[in-house]
Amino acid sequence: MFVFLLWCLLFILCWPLALFALVLYPIVWLLLLPFRLVGIAVHGALALVWAVVMLPARLLGAPFRLRHI
Repeated sequence: MFVFLLWCLLFILCWPLALFALVLYPIVWLLLLPFRLVGIAVHGALALVWAVVMLPARLLGAPFRLRHI
């Protein structure tokens, strides 16, 4: 909502710039989309590595671990 109000203010002050921003926004969004997808993939890979590294600690701290007889 705040961004829309800023755009309305820009439209009142300088309507050609506001229309240019309105046309340019989807193009910039499409250009930045691959970077967002790469960020999601890297985040998932790092979360997987972190889970594998922390697995022994999670198993040792589990409440259902086997007791030695």
